[in-house]
Amino acid sequence: MLTVNKLIPQGQGLAPTLLKRAAAVVLDWDTRQKSRFDAEDSQGRTLGVFLSRGALVRGGDVLVAEDGSLIKVVATPQPVLVIRPCGEHGSPLDLMRAAYHLGNRHVQLDLRSDRLQIEPDHVLADMLRNMHLIVTEELAPFEPEGGAYAAGGHGHEHHDHAHAHAHAHAHGDEDHAPHVHGPGCNHDH
Repeated sequence: MLTVNKLIPQGQGLAPTLLKRAAAVVLDWDTRQKSRFDAEDSQGRTLGVFLSRGALVRGGDVLVAEDGSLIKVVATPQPVLVIRPCGEHGSPLDLMRAAYHLGNRHVQLDLRSDRLQIEPDHVLADMLRNMHLIVTEELAPFEPEGGAYAAGGHGHEHHDHAHAHAHAHAHGDEDHAPHVHGPGCNHDH
């Protein structure tokens, strides 16, 4: 068994050539939310993964084995309920309402720009349909939010990075300094 005890979020800082040659391990969400698990990689090696308590493994992350080899994590498609606003008489605001109600029930929620995803639950599906949302069961990778107090705070594609947005204001201030999120941004995070 090959021991793994290091995780590089989204393979940050690794050369694309190294990532291209790396083995892969395909994991579902139930496994990726554990800090200790066994798995088999694409080279047939048995991995014993021992990460710090509370660590979440995301699709796109890279595991580092004790021998220095890299293993790319692939989030396997699994059954999810996909929630979308009704195209005829709904609006994107309906998704925010759904997220609010699901959050009140402490449901793990995968937030996407055009939809929400949750693990299958027929009671929640009925509630969402009663809110005039379109709910379908599909196979898709599941990457729920980590919670406000989790390391990194977010789920997929949001591992501690800054966003810079240039804003053109109505009063013609196109040279306004960019709006930045990250360390020292003076926002309450």
